[in-house]
Amino acid sequence: MSETVAAIRRFNRFYTCQIGALDEAHLGEPFSLAEMRVLYEIAQAPDGVAPKAVAARTGLDAGYLSRILKRFEREGLTSRAPSAEDGRSVALALTDDGRRAYQALRLAAEGAVEGMIAALSAPERELLTTAMAEVERLLQAEPADAVILRPHRVGDMGWVIERHGTLYAREYGWDERFEALVARIAADFIEDFDPAREQCWIAERGGQRLGSVFLVKGEGDEAKLRLLLVEPAARGLGLGRRLVRECVDFARTCGYGGVSLWTRSLLTAARAIYAAQGFQLVESQPHPDMGAHVAEETWRLRF
Repeated sequence: MSETVAAIRRFNRFYTCQIGALDEAHLGEPFSLAEMRVLYEIAQAPDGVAPKAVAARTGLDAGYLSRILKRFEREGLTSRAPSAEDGRSVALALTDDGRRAYQALRLAAEGAVEGMIAALSAPERELLTTAMAEVERLLQAEPADAVILRPHRVGDMGWVIERHGTLYAREYGWDERFEALVARIAADFIEDFDPAREQCWIAERGGQRLGSVFLVKGEGDEAKLRLLLVEPAARGLGLGRRLVRECVDFARTCGYGGVSLWTRSLLTAARAIYAAQGFQLVESQPHPDMGAHVAEETWRLRF
């Protein structure tokens, strides 16, 4: 057995013990780790999710997943209805009891992770999350032409600033004041970065950056989505939707109560993405520098 295989097996034994993966009742709750994951996937789709999609996301055997879903229905945690997208399938959703069970599991899981990293300093926490992201990237084995989303690293902030300045000047005529605004946002993100509650995603294909988005702490219990960008050459791939969905999923996982964002009315493609993800326009006023035909807008999504 190679040293690499032995090291990976040793880490697997350590980590499964660390997170209690072998416990019949994970985190002291009446669910196994697999059952908790299935409940999580259903909770992420408030409008319902097909069993086939749950199987694809979890990698669970169809028979095993069926037994889990039957238990959930028997205990009143989930309901099923005909799928609006595919008449041959059903859509699974949490009942009120299911949502309460999920919230209890989420709080237990977050508490367990907080306890696990309690002794780590802020730099050590950042090192841990960066290492985990790198492990995930290496083991995903994406095709060479696949677009991946990765955490930020050195050099990315300069690219984010330059591309925002260049693209918005070319497409909308915005001057260097917008580039300065992006630079301030990027600097604040780096200086105040909290990896447990904030994230930057860089979309990349074959080593070439194609887009970005940030999720940062907002006001109250809300997160704030910032600096969504997709390169012209990558538009039409659904990358903007993917980046926004990544932010929303991360915000839910972190326990935020919702996500807000600021945009301008002439950014029609971005506005369509936000609306498709469930965001609602809650405030609009004329932009002070662009006249009455361009509005500053606040959009919000509550969980």
